[in-house]
Amino acid sequence: MSSFIIEGGRRLSGSITPQGAKNEALQVLCAVLLSSEELVIDNIPDILDVNNLIDLLQEMGVRVEKKRKGCYAFNAAHIDLAYLRTEAYYQRCASLRGAVMLVGPLLARFGEAVLPQPGGDKIGRRRLDTHLIGIRKLGAVFSYDSSKKRYNIQAKSLKGSYMLLEEASVTGTANIIMAAVLAEGETCIYNAACEPYVQQLCRMLNRMGAKISGIGSNLLRIQGVEALGACEHRILPDMIEVGSFIGMAAMTASQISIKDTAFNELGIIPDSFRRLGIALEQRGDDIFIPHQEGYTIDSFIDGSIMTIADAPWPGLTPDLLSVLLVVATKATGSVLIHQKMFESRLFFVDKLIDMGAQIILCDPHRATVIGLGRQFRLRPATMTSPDIRAGIALLIAALSAEGRSVIHNIEQIDRGYESIDLRLNKLGASITRVSS
Repeated sequence: MSSFIIEGGRRLSGSITPQGAKNEALQVLCAVLLSSEELVIDNIPDILDVNNLIDLLQEMGVRVEKKRKGCYAFNAAHIDLAYLRTEAYYQRCASLRGAVMLVGPLLARFGEAVLPQPGGDKIGRRRLDTHLIGIRKLGAVFSYDSSKKRYNIQAKSLKGSYMLLEEASVTGTANIIMAAVLAEGETCIYNAACEPYVQQLCRMLNRMGAKISGIGSNLLRIQGVEALGACEHRILPDMIEVGSFIGMAAMTASQISIKDTAFNELGIIPDSFRRLGIALEQRGDDIFIPHQEGYTIDSFIDGSIMTIADAPWPGLTPDLLSVLLVVATKATGSVLIHQKMFESRLFFVDKLIDMGAQIILCDPHRATVIGLGRQFRLRPATMTSPDIRAGIALLIAALSAEGRSVIHNIEQIDRGYESIDLRLNKLGASITRVSS
């Protein structure tokens, strides 16, 4: 297990460019299985979850060629379906949440898939019902092997269907889209997730020859085609990194520029930070965060306490609530953070309380932050990262605290943030990586 040693209390300066979006990368990498021709994908982030998925694709028989940093060519002409029933495949999938999105492409092109219990963050129950019900509506047949804790899925042929999703699941929508593009006839997906990453997947599939309409809305229509071809695709900047850097600048009273953010794809993320009183400026596709000694949380028009809650797109992504929560600890004023989608993501606040933050954990979904403003200084602490997003929030807290902090289990942070220590050190941070 590796750790970060952070000397906090330093102001950062300079510019930083966000990595490619992790959540989009996991979707479009699974989509390479839909074609026997070459696909070139650029701006792939060099992070553990993505690299593990690329390794898994190689073991399945996908030919992978690295063209330059962040740019790879993939060819899935020859897939070893027998590998799907090996212990090695089971172990890979069990440690990688994104592997669930292999099911749709495998069923669409080969008529069979295996789904072990997927891994990923320990942030509460994350149901697979949307994936399974949607794919079943296309004609797939499931059998569950309780001894091996996996689903065996078969489909002699997939046929288009109308479906109203119980929840607007991003990965569930992506999985169903990838199954439907090669199904016979028309598929209508209502209450589809419409995040920019799902839109990107749809645009990539259309360039490969799919026929998807309604992109950007919650009603997708997909006309099945017989085969998909080659294309080139560039992944969007990671909006979670953009938000993390905004919060980092505010907490450390730093002046930084975030370059090439694809600002128009950020939705309400910039305004969510503005509601905490953080000044930021759009400069073309860049975001400039000026030095601020302090910032004050807004209240609602009627004077009631500000509430910041996650919601399906175009609402606020749940992946940024941990960052917004830690940023609020140094603001002036109070805010209720309401994490609706996952019941365990707020449990890391006990670590912030140990550092001196004034937070009331109301229940597994809600926390009230009482910001003490400029008079407040977080204390350094020794912590363990429970998941990716809590990990970056703890790193932001440690950068703000005066003195030396230690964060263990930083492999969780590495799953979602590319060389974060090296990139922040270039801005003036002091982060040392040590291996135990």
